[in-house]
Amino acid sequence: MSVAVEFRNVTKAFGPVRVLHGVDFALQPGRVYGLLGENGAGKSTLMKILAGYESPSGGAVAIDGAVRAPGGGPRAAEAQGIVLIHQEFNLADDLTIMQNIFLGHEIRKGPFLDDRAMREQTRAALAKVGLPLDPDTRVRKLIVAEKQLVEIARALARRARLLIMDEPTATLTPGETERLFALMAELKAAGVTIIYISHKLDEVERTTDEVIVMRDGLLVAREPTASLTRRQMANLMVGRELADLFPAKLPAPDGEPAIRVRGMTVPGWAEDIDFEVRRGEILGFAGLVGAGRTELFEGLLGLRPRAGGVLELAGKPVQIRNPRDAARHGLTYLSEDRKGKGLHVHLGLRPNLTLMALERYARPWLDPAAEQAALRAAVQEFGIRAGALEVRASALSGGNQQKLALAKVLHPEPSVVVLDEPTRGVDVGAKREIYHLVQRLAAQGLAVIVISSELMELIGLCHRVAVMRAGRLQTTLQESHLTEEELIVHATGTR
Repeated sequence: MSVAVEFRNVTKAFGPVRVLHGVDFALQPGRVYGLLGENGAGKSTLMKILAGYESPSGGAVAIDGAVRAPGGGPRAAEAQGIVLIHQEFNLADDLTIMQNIFLGHEIRKGPFLDDRAMREQTRAALAKVGLPLDPDTRVRKLIVAEKQLVEIARALARRARLLIMDEPTATLTPGETERLFALMAELKAAGVTIIYISHKLDEVERTTDEVIVMRDGLLVAREPTASLTRRQMANLMVGRELADLFPAKLPAPDGEPAIRVRGMTVPGWAEDIDFEVRRGEILGFAGLVGAGRTELFEGLLGLRPRAGGVLELAGKPVQIRNPRDAARHGLTYLSEDRKGKGLHVHLGLRPNLTLMALERYARPWLDPAAEQAALRAAVQEFGIRAGALEVRASALSGGNQQKLALAKVLHPEPSVVVLDEPTRGVDVGAKREIYHLVQRLAAQGLAVIVISSELMELIGLCHRVAVMRAGRLQTTLQESHLTEEELIVHATGTR
């Protein structure tokens, strides 16, 4: 199962923009490496080169001592046992789980596909990741966490010798994460090399043998994990001392609620939910995957059918049938799925930013100069790193896509903003920027709702946290009772 990898002075440029500058290091078989760096540091590009999705502009990659020929693509890399689990899902929604797992690697019996063998192997791979689903389930019916587990199961079915995991736990529950860690230990014991890319430094500390740090396309550090604290890892990533991850909380506001919800029901997901948020308040929503948090707010915004409930904004009952109605009433929503629902990644930065406030720039003809000025202001305000303002959103790193998505939903100047997993896949430096941005929104008088699977994020940011379990609101904890233990107890129903 073992494989040795060596990067030899690897460079990569996209047009005039150079993103890798002579990366040179080797990976030993059967070890777990934590690959760290800010968004845009070059981690994903380097791993796409290793997995065959990109070719280096210069230098070479050697596998087991032999330099890989250029242009082989991911199929050639997989033939060498190198498999990448993408941060952004790489699944075909209209195919079944089984079809996705064996796409391009189908098992045949003579001239026909051997569906029985593929179905059995799919069940075995799903069992390893703890996902008890029918292999014939269409991927479009899965929630985000289930799609992540299918991605991992697909990699296992390819019998990887080197497995690259890019933010694999971003959408997983604590239980699913523990199962993944146990699976990683089994793979390591079998001689599989694992490259673990994550911004969750506690996971890197727990699961890896060595830490490799990249910054601005360069290798800047390589150390045994045990020799570094999490703070030292963060400082190496950003190149400076990083303090005050969370801003000091503002006092809990008084006054009438900016948003009040009573008896909100989203069939199959949320039942009889009540909550309210004042201007200047940050309310968190905690719960395990499948608890109904995202689906509740999708129902609130008209993205899902709802069976009842009353919504008041600024003390007045409103009817919201779709996100356009919501935006008109000053309510906006940042989706947890930035690639599928948050951004049009094949469009440029400018249309992405202004799409929700297009009437501001079309009177009646579109004013590109005004849009461009708005984009320059947003790039400055949100710290969006782009090689040029004319690039597509797909050219940005994951963290910079997230900043663009935030700028987009805030551009119409809402009074209530719902942020669903606002720091998913975002590095520690960008997390700090987003946390301080959320604080600024509250200080400006917005009512802010944060849905997050990271408990410390909710504890560090929020005045109160509502906890959902199995579609019901279990409790709302005040700031003085916000601890990981309390949140887990109410989310799981165990003491």
